[in-house]
Amino acid sequence: MNTRKIILGPRELTLLFTLEKEGSSVFTFTQAQRILETTTPSVKNVLLRLRRKGRIEEIEKGKYLLVPAKAGYEGSWSEVSFVLVPHLIDPYYIGFWSALNYYGMTEQTPRVVFVVTVKRKRDLEYGPTKFEFVTLSRKKFFGFVEERAAGGKFNISSREKTVVDCLLYPRYCGGIDEAVKGLWNARRELDFAKVLEFSKRLGVNVVMRRLGYILELLRIEKDVSAEIASGKFRGFMWLDPLGPKKALEYSAKYGVMINRTEKELTGWMGH
Repeated sequence: MNTRKIILGPRELTLLFTLEKEGSSVFTFTQAQRILETTTPSVKNVLLRLRRKGRIEEIEKGKYLLVPAKAGYEGSWSEVSFVLVPHLIDPYYIGFWSALNYYGMTEQTPRVVFVVTVKRKRDLEYGPTKFEFVTLSRKKFFGFVEERAAGGKFNISSREKTVVDCLLYPRYCGGIDEAVKGLWNARRELDFAKVLEFSKRLGVNVVMRRLGYILELLRIEKDVSAEIASGKFRGFMWLDPLGPKKALEYSAKYGVMINRTEKELTGWMGH
């Protein structure tokens, strides 16, 4: 265990104390230059020394995280990564597999933070975490709530929107299996009327089809699956877009090509 005392210089202390006083957990090179009131090479030198001493970390070019003295990659680091997102892009919400994990809808802990936005942004890596940005149209960008953690705030999809998004793009939640499991695990907390409303509002026909089939598979919310089945579906769509392109059977009721077995999708239930 390294117990060597880290000594900070006057300019380093000025920058850290001022940022903490201003409540800036994330700051830019321009902010640092304003605080230090010195030349660009001098500011670069201060930032380099603070990075080497573990007091700041660069999360994007010219954008830094102020690391509290007692912080580390353990404990609340996953929450810290959520709090970083508002400083990376706006508008946004944390979703898909990250939201499933946040709500306890899956026991899997992804090493990726999935961030939904209406803009295009390159994925980035920071410490042990990768931020993956998923672009949705403005019409599909809804259904998120504000949460607090690690001294900050962040937007995250509601449980209901998480289910709908995962049925839209299973590849961002670990596959259709995780979507099925998440729906089952949260069945007592979910407002299924809202899940249905969000599915309709999304305007993507395949989401309704998958939802209806999965609800019937899990033998829950029969009224909702019956309402979905009463609709008119033209043609067939894949139940699992990531699964084998070979239909085991066809469900005319929901208009899906079933390419996964019931055991594959619900084997974790132990029946």
